[in-house]
Amino acid sequence: MKKKSKIDHYSDKEALDFHNSGKSGKIEIISSKPLTTKRDLSLAYSPGVAAPVKAISENPDAAYEYTSKGNLVAVISNGSAILGLGDLGALASKPVMEGKAVLFKRFADIDAIDIEINNKNVNEIIQCVQSIGDSFGGINLEDIAAPDCFIIEQKLKEVLNIPIFHDDQHGTAVITTAALINALDISKKKINDVKIVVNGAGASAIACVNLFKSIGAKNNNVVMLDRKGVIYKGRDNIDQFKSAHAVETKLRTLKEVIKGADIFLGLSAKDTVTQDMIKSMAKNPIIFACANPDPEIKPELIDEVRSDAIVATGRSDYPNQVNNLIGFPYIFRGALDVRAKEINEEMKVAAAHAIASLAKEDVPDEVVAAMGGERPHYGKEYIIPSTFDPRLISVIPVAVAQAAIKSGVARKEIKDFEVYQDQLKQRLDPSVSIMQGINSQIKKTQKRVIFAEGEDENTLKAAIAFKSSKLGIPILVAKKERAKERLHEIGLDENYELEITNSTDKTKREKYTQFLYNRCKREGLLERDCDRLVRNDRVIWGACMIACGDADAMVTGNTRRYSETLDKIRSVADTRPGEILFGLNMMVSKGRTVFIADTTVHEFPNAEQLAGIAISSARVVKLFGFDPKIAFLSHSTFGIPKTRKTKHIRDAVEILQDKSVDFKFDGEMQPDVALNEKYKELYPFSEIVGDANVLIMPAIHSAAISIKLMKTLGGAKIIGPFLIGLNLPIEIAPLRSSTNDIINLASVAAYSSDVIDYKNKKNN
Repeated sequence: MKKKSKIDHYSDKEALDFHNSGKSGKIEIISSKPLTTKRDLSLAYSPGVAAPVKAISENPDAAYEYTSKGNLVAVISNGSAILGLGDLGALASKPVMEGKAVLFKRFADIDAIDIEINNKNVNEIIQCVQSIGDSFGGINLEDIAAPDCFIIEQKLKEVLNIPIFHDDQHGTAVITTAALINALDISKKKINDVKIVVNGAGASAIACVNLFKSIGAKNNNVVMLDRKGVIYKGRDNIDQFKSAHAVETKLRTLKEVIKGADIFLGLSAKDTVTQDMIKSMAKNPIIFACANPDPEIKPELIDEVRSDAIVATGRSDYPNQVNNLIGFPYIFRGALDVRAKEINEEMKVAAAHAIASLAKEDVPDEVVAAMGGERPHYGKEYIIPSTFDPRLISVIPVAVAQAAIKSGVARKEIKDFEVYQDQLKQRLDPSVSIMQGINSQIKKTQKRVIFAEGEDENTLKAAIAFKSSKLGIPILVAKKERAKERLHEIGLDENYELEITNSTDKTKREKYTQFLYNRCKREGLLERDCDRLVRNDRVIWGACMIACGDADAMVTGNTRRYSETLDKIRSVADTRPGEILFGLNMMVSKGRTVFIADTTVHEFPNAEQLAGIAISSARVVKLFGFDPKIAFLSHSTFGIPKTRKTKHIRDAVEILQDKSVDFKFDGEMQPDVALNEKYKELYPFSEIVGDANVLIMPAIHSAAISIKLMKTLGGAKIIGPFLIGLNLPIEIAPLRSSTNDIINLASVAAYSSDVIDYKNKKNN
């Protein structure tokens, strides 16, 4: 079910700035083919384009082979029912439709484009979509008011030969049905026996009832209500869609029909259900209170009167969230991959059963990591998988594709579903699951995290987002008046609650000065020098706060060069015993995750340092859920060409061979040899060639250059650098980092403070 944001503290200006930063909006189109030479252009356009044009004219299905049609979905709305905002018009719906398009891409690697139709005439909308429909592999209808949405969808299904899916209806129905399947199983009830009450008769409610009946619910056992009460046979002024679910009954109110009911589904409005109503339900009731943003009755009120209830809502802050995001990307993925003519009831039921089955399975370690260290167990508080669950993409599309083939609507066979499942897994960006897991974990511990550059706009926005997302407790190092000015500039109340610290706190200043003096007095610093550093440098102040136990972690940088910030930190912190200090970046490009070290500390590491960096990198990469496969990079491959510049790399490999480490490694090798599978046949003796996921660079220059080239020109997603080996949980954001970069590093710092046993952290 579509969920309105409940983030309490972001300003309209910040939201507008987000949508206007860089390129306006949230989507762009890039070429999937090289367009660098005259020959490329000739192949892409004229005259080369003539060949696929002719092929498609002779066989329309060839469009799936020679164009993007097979992986392209149109997200279409007329803006008549936008989120919880109502009828604000087609153009106003564009930010929402762009958002839907990026969800398709993020969760299922489906290209999507938004189309807003400025029209309220049902027939004209149908004609418009019909006219452009052949350009797409599927159509996602969105935010169209009932009953128009029913009519439009039904007619388009009749005239187009591609999947038409109104997510407000069917996405909600699939997830709710999955939850119901498991709730019935846990409560030992059967679908054909239960009495169901549905409060709400809009698009999603009607779709839910249709799907409930598809899995066995009896017509006479389902009672629906709208704003006027029970929908009963003979009631005046109800449309054909509601009348299809009218029942013979003398009951007229929710209070009357809920008595003795086994199941309550709410898709209506907050506070429409009372505790007395809940008390009157049957034994082991199933209560899905899914009104947004506030449920028909809060789960805690249910708990006060019923200990035997299974409860779900549309909210993420309660167990069992009914969220469309679990469904629609993956349903379309499966449908597109078999070129389905439609998304039929069999495919929706298959998706519901696949989702339900996933919740029953033992949760593997990589899913536990993605969910923040919690291992959920099938039961009353876990009847549907989390949106964090990375298995969704490898389970739901398979079930949908199989159902499409079996029901005869697929135009393409999948010969090997195990291979297909592996291909699906590779479509996900693994870094997203990693950060979701980290964020889920730190939400439980609520660490106090210092944002040292508290007057910098991006840092301030990151601190606000960190707090509003409930990731922890941010502490700004800033002058209070300047921080207030900055808050006003970004559109927030200047009195917005954020903890601010600075050297005007005399007690802390004296404490930190004494700590720094005790640490540095044999290095030539006088007490007054330490006082000056504590007073005037925010990085020193913040690091001392952690060292003295007044905060848990820190993110800094962003306003000065990395090396300058690191020098400041090293005056307060040491390298952990047995560790080496270095920078490790996570790079995601084309669905592949690679870690690169050392990107920040050692200008020209020797063999022992390279070996130490590899050992520590392997440990960190394992924490992130990866099996480390380490390649030592060079301009040469296995000694060709052989120069004195590569000796330290070969020596590092020999050091690891003598240590009998528990990870795979090899080198020296060029980066394409490490990453490209085509080299495997040239070097069959190596387990790393073509399969490396950790790259140990020969020097900081090559590391930093590679990372920045990939980020700037290659379009790679970079998370980091993570500062590995320090005895305080501090991360340094590179100069002019984005708000999201700072948030990620703050989260990693908070997570590190929890999972790493830092030595000498407290001031003794």
